[in-house]
Amino acid sequence: MMGIFSIVTTEILPIGLLNPIASGFNISEGTAGWMMTVPGIVAAIAAPAVTVATRWLDRRLMLAALMVLLALADFLSALAPTYSVMLIARVLVGITIGGFWSIGAGLAGRLVKPGQVSTATAVIFAAVPMGSVLGVPAGTLIGDLAGWRAPFIVMGVLTLGVLAALLATLPRLPAQQVTYLRVLRVLLRNTNIRIALIATSLIVIAHFGTYTYVTPFLEQATHLDPGLVSAFLLTYGAAGIAGNFIAGRTIPLSLPATFITAAAMLAAATLLLPIIGTSTIGALGLLIVWGLAYGAIPASSQSWFSRSAPQAQEAATVLFTSSFQATFAIGALCGGVIVDATSPSTVMIVGAAVAALMATTLLVLTGNTNPRRGTTCG
Repeated sequence: MMGIFSIVTTEILPIGLLNPIASGFNISEGTAGWMMTVPGIVAAIAAPAVTVATRWLDRRLMLAALMVLLALADFLSALAPTYSVMLIARVLVGITIGGFWSIGAGLAGRLVKPGQVSTATAVIFAAVPMGSVLGVPAGTLIGDLAGWRAPFIVMGVLTLGVLAALLATLPRLPAQQVTYLRVLRVLLRNTNIRIALIATSLIVIAHFGTYTYVTPFLEQATHLDPGLVSAFLLTYGAAGIAGNFIAGRTIPLSLPATFITAAAMLAAATLLLPIIGTSTIGALGLLIVWGLAYGAIPASSQSWFSRSAPQAQEAATVLFTSSFQATFAIGALCGGVIVDATSPSTVMIVGAAVAALMATTLLVLTGNTNPRRGTTCG
């Protein structure tokens, strides 16, 4: 969980620092959005590449090596003299994301008893909203006080601490269900895996196409000062943690219903932001709804992939990571194009349409199939 927290925080840290980084390198906000796009593209490639290339290695050793790479990326970001060097650091972040998520996100089944896997998965994925509730607001605050480079130094130190904890506490994890490329190809013929890919792609594009530019929206449309933006992002993240653990309870009851409800809530929140999010209370309320919704999404997506391929858990997690990160990059990139051409408000409306499309598509594809008995989720 702490490893993924470090990764998620480093990955999305530029969201809260987008404006000062853009000013520091004398680039537009849309161009600065490439700091979100590049890791996603690299992670989508690294997920299968790193996992297959290291398929015989102990997974504990791989997690530790990837933490070393993340610390290097953090320190390089802090020292970057040009935007090009910053993007090189973001490439290293992408490699870490692809490898660590693919290996680590599916380890719950090897670390706890079978009856505790859903709860353990929710604990692991609590790192995602924790990155928002602690990482981004804290990073934004540190950036306001000490400059945008300081948060990357802090993350580098934290990552080294996580590395030490992994080496000290995690048991040996010899490779199991060895992941070959042919296993991935077989999974892609699985109908339920294809549904997971479609649903994940649409909702991730919707979320990161909008959330990447939530800071400019809050500053330009809601007219919040930077300090209040940090407080709002903190509230969003707290709601995300709650949404994650609520999903941990509802996913065993109905995975499709949990996923569809989260998408519908995200669509409603982003659609209404340009309408009532111009007021302080309206923006805060909608960010809470948005946080609750997104908190449920990573666990829902990962659970869908895992249930669809119980015989190849790591391979399923590779597909989850690759699809998640590829569409993360697409969403951030498309959002940047829209922001530069129009405004952050337009991004919110477009993202809402994509989220609504995901909810509708998943509802049509799953029908009334019971995921606990039928074929929808294996």
